[in-house]
Amino acid sequence: MSQFTQPPQSPQPQQPHTPAQTPGMRPARNGLGISALILGVIGAVSGMIPFLFWLAGILGLIALILGLAGRGRAKRGEATNKGVATFGAVLGLISLILAVVGVVITFKAVDDAVNDINKAVSDTTASAKPGGGGADKKKDTGKALEAGDSAAYDDDLTVTVGDATSYTPDQYAAGHTKGNKAYRVAVVIENAGKEKFDSALVTVTARAGKDGVDAEQIFDGKVGEGFSGTVLPGKKVTVPFAFDTPADAKNLTVEVNPGFTYDASQWDLKL
Repeated sequence: MSQFTQPPQSPQPQQPHTPAQTPGMRPARNGLGISALILGVIGAVSGMIPFLFWLAGILGLIALILGLAGRGRAKRGEATNKGVATFGAVLGLISLILAVVGVVITFKAVDDAVNDINKAVSDTTASAKPGGGGADKKKDTGKALEAGDSAAYDDDLTVTVGDATSYTPDQYAAGHTKGNKAYRVAVVIENAGKEKFDSALVTVTARAGKDGVDAEQIFDGKVGEGFSGTVLPGKKVTVPFAFDTPADAKNLTVEVNPGFTYDASQWDLKL
């Protein structure tokens, strides 16, 4: 009896197992929340720095919008960082508040500075009120002051110009022309106010003769230095000036301007 032998079967190759893909599964989209957090932090820091309120406002608005959009994604299941997006939106709102506060503070500071400047100008710009030696009458008629008269300003600053006396410049003098005459004039500034006065801005010029030609200032070892430094309250400073005039000049008109915010005053000095 013959025995039937079944031939061995070759094993079937096994297919690799592939996990089933879940329909609708996508990577988390957390970019909006992260961006909102970063911009919110920068905006909040900018809001605490003076004059960067504009940057805080811009970044805060963007962070708030991105944060709210990020929260919407998280609610729809498209993102996993709802807390980060919420915190970014909150920082954006804080940045906007700081920007508004910065605007208010900045505009108030600018307004106060402008008011202070206007007040300072109004305190010192008024026309000089002459005093002494009958100068009130001469000032009222539009004429120049005379030697020894004083021009008093609203801030209690007083300028006085003395007589013009003959002056002999030294051999190294600048500003003197041979054949002309030189005259020396003393200018006194007295500060009777409460604030110190910066005398570096004082200008002194002169014109000579009936034609009013410019009288050049003379510089030598004794005259020509001009005013400098400050005049403290209750103090006064006297500075000599010398001017070169034509030989036939009969008068010297000296003009003193204490500064940009002051009116200039003139003295008509007889030679």
